[in-house]
Amino acid sequence: MSLNKNKISLYFIILFPFFGIAQEHKNDSTEVEQLSEVVITGQYNPQSIKRSVHNVIVIKREQIENQAANNLADLLNFNLNLTITANSQTGKSNISFFGLDEQYFNILIDNIPLVSDNGLGNNTDLTQINLDDVERIEIVEGAMGVEYGANAVSGVINIITKKSIESDWKIQASLQEETVSDEYAWFDEGRHIQSVNVAHNINEKWFTKVGFNRNQFAGFLNHKKGEDYYFDDGLRGYDWLPKTQINTNALLHYKSDKFRLNYRFEYFNEKLNFYDASVRANIDVENQTSNPSATDKIYNTNRFVNNVNINGQFNAGANYKASFSYQQQQRDLNTFNYYILTEDTSNETDETYQSTKVFFSNGSINNLIKRDHFNFQLGYETRYIEGFDTQATGFQFERDKTQSIYSIATYGSAEYQFTDQFSLRPGLRYEYNSKFNSKLLASLSARHLMNNGFELRLNVGTSYRTPNFEELYYYFVDSNHDVQGNENLEPESGYSAFLNLKKRSWINDVSLLNAIKVSYLDLSDKIELAVVNTTPLQYKYINIDAYRLWGLTSENTIKTDLWTFNLGATLQGISRVINSEEHAKDNFLYAIQLNTSSTYTVPKWNTAFTLLLKYNGEQQNYLATSSDNEGNAIYTKATTDGYGLLDASIKKFFFDNKFQVTVGGRNLLDVTNVSINNASTGGTHASNNSALLLGYGRSYYLKLLYNLNF
Repeated sequence: MSLNKNKISLYFIILFPFFGIAQEHKNDSTEVEQLSEVVITGQYNPQSIKRSVHNVIVIKREQIENQAANNLADLLNFNLNLTITANSQTGKSNISFFGLDEQYFNILIDNIPLVSDNGLGNNTDLTQINLDDVERIEIVEGAMGVEYGANAVSGVINIITKKSIESDWKIQASLQEETVSDEYAWFDEGRHIQSVNVAHNINEKWFTKVGFNRNQFAGFLNHKKGEDYYFDDGLRGYDWLPKTQINTNALLHYKSDKFRLNYRFEYFNEKLNFYDASVRANIDVENQTSNPSATDKIYNTNRFVNNVNINGQFNAGANYKASFSYQQQQRDLNTFNYYILTEDTSNETDETYQSTKVFFSNGSINNLIKRDHFNFQLGYETRYIEGFDTQATGFQFERDKTQSIYSIATYGSAEYQFTDQFSLRPGLRYEYNSKFNSKLLASLSARHLMNNGFELRLNVGTSYRTPNFEELYYYFVDSNHDVQGNENLEPESGYSAFLNLKKRSWINDVSLLNAIKVSYLDLSDKIELAVVNTTPLQYKYINIDAYRLWGLTSENTIKTDLWTFNLGATLQGISRVINSEEHAKDNFLYAIQLNTSSTYTVPKWNTAFTLLLKYNGEQQNYLATSSDNEGNAIYTKATTDGYGLLDASIKKFFFDNKFQVTVGGRNLLDVTNVSINNASTGGTHASNNSALLLGYGRSYYLKLLYNLNF
């Protein structure tokens, strides 16, 4: 009879968090596992996830392997409040975090922002972040401006790399083959991934590792005919452009009792091929021959990363840490006339049209006063960014325009534990910027560990977003267009408030984690392209708008030694305020997301089964579709249909875990295009988009991985 009651309680807790009342019986192994999980993002020192002031979401190495994820875009599709949007023509996958795009959050590698084509930490293409040497990923939601400065409005994603192995040597090699929808052939179609990683404990203090990964995506033809097609009917080329990525990395790690040093080098190369659909016949009347040609392009991206992390402890007991980084990313464009039948080229030109060079340093010290219940942190940060983006600036004056910007910041926070259960952490950051007005950022975090496994966290913080190259320097003026950037733009200012209530409980050998999260984001001085003159029609980037979001999220996990089940839901309401438009709408528009995942392990088979499902509900937005007699825009509600994503995999170990085989499918619901209703717009910048291309359909993969430890 008691067993049936427990089952009812379990189901009730999943669907209605915290309302289920179950008898607790703490299982030691499960409890130790949950409480000893250590996080570092936003912490003074490595801290157990339960003691963390911030609510941190952790994606472990096991989940990366279960999904056979090669890059960050493969991995994050199924997280709540995150939406991955791929662009078939640029090859990039960007992310929306709480409804805000990739400009509003930071991607970090071991607490250091990652360089992108025209930014540092933001505007990052997720497909360019390889996961081979990743130990875990930590996600902190909400403004993190005090700790991480500009562009951390909606949160940060911190990628923690591997820095140790248990044996003297570890050699790992893998081969992964994937179909692209129903297209697959060795080398010519599908996705082909090869990698090798070698790690070595030189002695008790020194550790080193090197890795190589090659990821070839042969493109998605769909209804098109590929690069060798020579008829001028619009069918040449690919619906999804082919690209090849090379990623190499090396790491040197030193550790002693009171000091650690980590140096990481990375070189990344990506080659993206564009095949023009317009074909020229090039008919030779005299010889009665034809040599068709097209103007093709190759986009070549190179990234160099040099990161140094140090941390340690002074004899007096104070803890310190510092990071230093020099990074460079450059995108080159090779344009040429390609003769399809003879494979000859002519009229070849080369240019570098995107370049970013950055120097970054951050350091802090804490535990200066030895108190059990009080600690404070003082820190600094400096950034120097130099670069240009010819594409984003509209080929201004037909030459590259190099810009530079630097910032210097100092920050501090104090954490006081009133009791073992309740702590409070206020923080301040002052940031001087060479181009924009100085900023004062603030945060307040509180954590309360209550009875019966309840945990309550409150995080309130501010951050800001700096304008990008296009918003500052865009210039496209001719007889039909007048669209310009604005060098006098101010950064967007934002703050957020997150309230998170968790409950941990145990029923016999089953652990439960239920959470309810309330979120609010407010963004002012939002930058938009607006009409500044009707006759002649002129557009300009100006600070006019506001953005508000509130959300309610429920996350629930049931875990045993063999089985893990997750179920979550989120409801978001978004309001966009356009003050300059007479007919603009600012009411909240609502959308839902649902996700669930399950992993079941069969020890005697050395096998794990994984299933992931996410539903992104219908999304609405107001678009300017017409204008009144005075030239004021009239807005119509456009609706993007909801869609579901489903992945499944089976992972099995052979020969004492030396050999690992993973088979699975991505996008099993076969999502490609998602309809957008009432999206037609008129005017000079007309569009008639009726569908959003999100994926290339149902695909299957096989991954073979070999581990050698000695």
